[in-house]
Amino acid sequence: MPAWMDAGFAEYAARMPREARIELKTLKPAPRGGGARRALEAEGGCILAALPAGCLRVALDERGTLIGTAELARRMARWRESGRDVAFAIGSADGLAAGVKRAADFVWSLSPLTLPHGLARVLLAEQLYRAVSILHNHPYHRE
Repeated sequence: MPAWMDAGFAEYAARMPREARIELKTLKPAPRGGGARRALEAEGGCILAALPAGCLRVALDERGTLIGTAELARRMARWRESGRDVAFAIGSADGLAAGVKRAADFVWSLSPLTLPHGLARVLLAEQLYRAVSILHNHPYHRE
């Protein structure tokens, strides 16, 4: 992954207030033996196993629901009120396993474009930061 992608994610993660801290957990790629479909399903099992128990699961997929930043902020406020941690799942170059999307509480599209997962991380972190800024009435976000 290019260094600028890691740096971009780290920049927004560092800006987040303590109560909205974001962490990145990278999983090892699934072995390719048996074909892409089998590898994708194995990766899906690893993703589901890595999610914290009881968390609200958000799967990122270009075919998911498109929402704007203000709507993301409203959803984040509801998620915060639920008292559950929120986990965002971003798939590999082959996408996200169907089982992960089925297990998700929300399937969200950052864009209908197919994005490299590193760029999706940066975009996700920036949008989370922007939504938290809205919730804190910070001038970072202007409508």
